[in-house]
Amino acid sequence: MIQDADRRYMALALSLGRRGMGQVGPWPSVGCVIVKDGRIIGRGRSDAVLVQHAEVGALQQAGPAAKGATAYVTLEPCSHQGRTPPCANALIDAGVARVVVATGDPNPLVAGEGLARLRAAGVIVDLGCLEDSARDDHAGFLLVQTEGRPFVTLKLAMSLDGRIATATGESKWITGPEARRAVHALRARHDAVMVGAGTAREDDPMLTVRDMGAVRQPVRVVVSRRLDLPVDSALVRTADTVPLWLCHDAGLDPKVVANWAALGATCLPCDVYGRQVTPPSVLRQLAAKGITRVFCEGGGGLASSLLGAGLVDELIVFAAGTIIGAEGTPGVAAMGLDRLSDAPQFQLAETRAVGADTLQRWRRR
Repeated sequence: MIQDADRRYMALALSLGRRGMGQVGPWPSVGCVIVKDGRIIGRGRSDAVLVQHAEVGALQQAGPAAKGATAYVTLEPCSHQGRTPPCANALIDAGVARVVVATGDPNPLVAGEGLARLRAAGVIVDLGCLEDSARDDHAGFLLVQTEGRPFVTLKLAMSLDGRIATATGESKWITGPEARRAVHALRARHDAVMVGAGTAREDDPMLTVRDMGAVRQPVRVVVSRRLDLPVDSALVRTADTVPLWLCHDAGLDPKVVANWAALGATCLPCDVYGRQVTPPSVLRQLAAKGITRVFCEGGGGLASSLLGAGLVDELIVFAAGTIIGAEGTPGVAAMGLDRLSDAPQFQLAETRAVGADTLQRWRRR
């Protein structure tokens, strides 16, 4: 039976796992805490550099004291041999007496086998401690397993009236330096940063994480049906050091695709409907290459297509205290909605000040 103390230790394990978001994909960012006689004796989280799962890191800290202890793990321990040996076996071999798990793993290679293996070895297993929080944290990994697509965060930085640029295209900077720094922190928590071709042409962005210390850079993804991007852009100049993936029309001339591959880009052929690369095919391609969390930074056309397809899981809106007017560029392009009931619906999860701006975080209903 799960007690209040179990929830406190699991909350710590969840906080450990969150530190690895965006740094360990395609793995889930798992946290583990090992407790004995009311004292924490081991902590661990998924580590892509050490190629080590959270349970193994925590067991290494605990050492022989792990025998008879309780392990708190944010995701069902794996039961298969992959890049690492099965974590369920490691917990059994260490003599852990009880394992408290936040949520199960739908990966067909695990899918309850980790829990069954622990129970068969005489380990007490309690499932469901802070499950809702764990499912939020592992949403990207879970979506890849169940729907074949990553978790999508859409970021919009706009004026109070929902504009991202003036009529002349001026957009730097609508929001202040604190908001821009917050965006870098958000990029670091995702496996990929994605923009549309228009944004790539007009803004010439780097899409890297800066001033956040040593972090694994997210993959830069540009959705460009015709691959009509400037070859001298900042994205191309840095393709040899930070991955650049281009999602394009699968029917594009192979010579055009080969030219971009020669520049260092990874080209991903996608389905097209009308004049637009379809968002589901883009996300399927990204998931197939190990991406679990995508941070989309626009522009308005890509934002509209993702929202229209019901593929935005989290919406983050930075609003500046300025008014641009109807002649400015809207943050979301036309969606062709006739009825309010057809509009995408989100629920407010957080609102706070970020410097002179506000941040609102919305989750899909």
